[in-house]
Amino acid sequence: MNTIIRKSVLSVAGLAFAGGVFAGPIAATAATPVEGKPVAVAVQKAQGAQSRIDLNDEQTANVKAIIAATKKARLPERAAVISIATSLQESKLENLGHLGDRNDHDSLGLFQQRPSSGWGTPEQITDPEYSTTAFLKGLKQVDGWQDMALTDAAQTVQVSAYPDAYAQWEQQATDLVAQHWNS
Repeated sequence: MNTIIRKSVLSVAGLAFAGGVFAGPIAATAATPVEGKPVAVAVQKAQGAQSRIDLNDEQTANVKAIIAATKKARLPERAAVISIATSLQESKLENLGHLGDRNDHDSLGLFQQRPSSGWGTPEQITDPEYSTTAFLKGLKQVDGWQDMALTDAAQTVQVSAYPDAYAQWEQQATDLVAQHWNS
């Protein structure tokens, strides 16, 4: 078992913000991008309700940072979709610092990663490229993540108290990747 997952399993669960638990896995596949054309990432009909939020400039910049880190890691669009959906659930794509009494233990950044669980220093975790790369490193260690339901892949890396909650963001994450992958 990899160190990140082992430390996460041993840590107190609850990395996700409560937002309701939505049912079911959603299977998805990524289409091959055509140079100069928008990327089409197909998603099968979502089981359960899908959530969507309007993004401000900072959140959009964080989407672009996640996509850039995914490309730098030489991973496909599907990895960016999983990463963005995870960040939507964990932080609503906001690079969160310490939230005082509202903080979930020592969770920080886009993915609500914890220094005490071995994700990195507070400075590293609040760097969008670093935190995305750390998430992707964990994702790459999950056997079969490419064909796994988004919520299962995200949960295996994050070990959330709300394991099904990631699924609600798959459609918006897919749309964001399609919009920004080639920009």
